[in-house]
Amino acid sequence: MDHMSPIERWLRGIALTAVVLFFMFPIFWIVLMSLQTNETILRSPPSMVFEPTFGNYVAIIAGRLDSNVASMGIAFMDNLWNSILLSVGSVAVALLLGVPAAYAFARHKFRGSEEVAFTLLSFRFAPPLLVLLPLSLYFQQIGLANTYLGLIWVYQLICLPLILWIVRGYFEDISPDLEHAYRIAGHSWLSTFRRIALPLAGPGIAAAGLLAFIFAWNNFIFALVLASADKQPVTVGALAFVTASGIQYGQIAAAIVLSIAPTLALALYAQRYLVEGLSLGAVKG
Repeated sequence: MDHMSPIERWLRGIALTAVVLFFMFPIFWIVLMSLQTNETILRSPPSMVFEPTFGNYVAIIAGRLDSNVASMGIAFMDNLWNSILLSVGSVAVALLLGVPAAYAFARHKFRGSEEVAFTLLSFRFAPPLLVLLPLSLYFQQIGLANTYLGLIWVYQLICLPLILWIVRGYFEDISPDLEHAYRIAGHSWLSTFRRIALPLAGPGIAAAGLLAFIFAWNNFIFALVLASADKQPVTVGALAFVTASGIQYGQIAAAIVLSIAPTLALALYAQRYLVEGLSLGAVKG
């Protein structure tokens, strides 16, 4: 039963509203900018009164830097598709490799296992510039330069350690007694992994996959160096909006709205998995 007084509930409501407005204001401002022309955005003093226009969205979807001038082409929608392909492909490969590896590290302790796990984690914190030069030379030799496959491989430096360490923690929170009981009933190790471990760790795997997707989506430096224009994601393609004639603020804002929409929708959908993941500790021990 809530024993808070009306004044306390009122103050809590004000505090929660202030927090929501604080974190949502940048998104709200970007959306407003995307509905204005460059002239309106740069007007001094700024004004909240303007005539909304979808010209910025039309321009970037049609592949033009200026909605009235078609000579300066951009490929934002191609960049958006590249981001989706690279992020989904990278997370899929990382889950395929990382989930079984996380289960092995959680259930089968062997000499040097912690050192191996920490080495894999260290790849996540290594400066990208440290590996870019040898990777670019190596990719040219084996034919992976400027390919989706090569970029997805490189993105494993981002996704795989993240999934490995997060999912390992979820597997460790699952009581081994459940799996032992299932194995005693005559089931194989693979069946136990598929029918017991994976379902129980499902929310944790989903949460790790979501975080890996966001990190892969936001990556900039790997695609900038290792990919040409036709393979670059939105993080690199956004550089096209900075031209010699000026910065297209309205179209940059529209591009930001379109580029964050997939990750925002995915995060909202996966909220329940994040909450369910917290309950995994209830079966520990």
